[in-house]
Amino acid sequence: MEFKKMTIDDREVLFEEGKTVLQVARENDIYIPSLCYHEKTGPAAKCRVCLVEVEGMRGLQTSCSLPAREDMEVYTHTEEVLEAQKLFINLLLAGGQHNCLACEANGECELQQACYHLGIEVPAFYIPPEEIPCDTSSEMIIREPGKCIKCGRCIEGCNKTVVNEVLDFGFRGKEVEVICDDNKPMGQSSCVQCGECLQLCPTGAIIDKGAKGKGRSWELKKVNTVCPYCGVGCQLTLHVDEKKNKVIKVSGVEGSPTNDGMLCVKGRYGFDFVNSKERLLKPLIRDKDGLFREASWEEAITYVAKRFTETKENNGPDAICGLASAKVTNEDNFVFQKFMRTLVGTNSLDHCARL
Repeated sequence: MEFKKMTIDDREVLFEEGKTVLQVARENDIYIPSLCYHEKTGPAAKCRVCLVEVEGMRGLQTSCSLPAREDMEVYTHTEEVLEAQKLFINLLLAGGQHNCLACEANGECELQQACYHLGIEVPAFYIPPEEIPCDTSSEMIIREPGKCIKCGRCIEGCNKTVVNEVLDFGFRGKEVEVICDDNKPMGQSSCVQCGECLQLCPTGAIIDKGAKGKGRSWELKKVNTVCPYCGVGCQLTLHVDEKKNKVIKVSGVEGSPTNDGMLCVKGRYGFDFVNSKERLLKPLIRDKDGLFREASWEEAITYVAKRFTETKENNGPDAICGLASAKVTNEDNFVFQKFMRTLVGTNSLDHCARL
């Protein structure tokens, strides 16, 4: 593949044709603040925060929508660029209810990161905030419209990435807001609770209901793993409170070849079994009275082997069937089917995640 050359802040970088200036900058660890752009949703040029100066071009340009060209000279830190970026960030801050101290997105908020980069400590403008009620109707998600910056990433993700087509902009002018269906509460809409909007939101406008108040981003250890449910093998990240040994929330791994950050409702929210008080920790055997009693592993395995042998001798191998679990590894499931087919001698087995 042929690479071309351009300069960003007098630094020569290589790029592939078809990339935008923002993409080239990110690939070379050059930070340009951006709020409405995401790799999955593509250029939007709505927030105007990713402005850059380009030699030979009139006016400032949005780097998320500007194609990179050979020998292009881009500047990200000129006085004009920084003043323009600060202006748009200050307008966004003034137009919403952004309380970083109490916000669930504190530490992961892209608006907060842009403020830090630009040295904005206090908003330059003050507009008395309107009291906009939160939408808590969903079982999994809380929407806080006061923190929404109207970037449209959640809408693009809902309509084009997961193609659920629930979210859209509603109303006009300063009244514009993100709505579900025909302005229904999320819990009463056609939303399937996949959480893609939550994953793409650059601020704290859409948050995980189950994780609220249970840990800041820097307090949680991130552990990458594979979803234990179906056979797709979606990659996900567990956000773990190590002190409590508890999974607080789950997010998809962006760029994963299997799911690219997308998850279904089970993959994103169905992890409560990990810390369930009802989770079995020891083998149980049902006694003559129909009640379960705790047993050792040796006793349990011996009992199962005895009953398997009796059933096979009296009724044949097809009297036994096996149901595998999605919550064990592929290797465990392979051994299970090998056991059923080779030792038991039956093909009567299935899997709880067979779709």
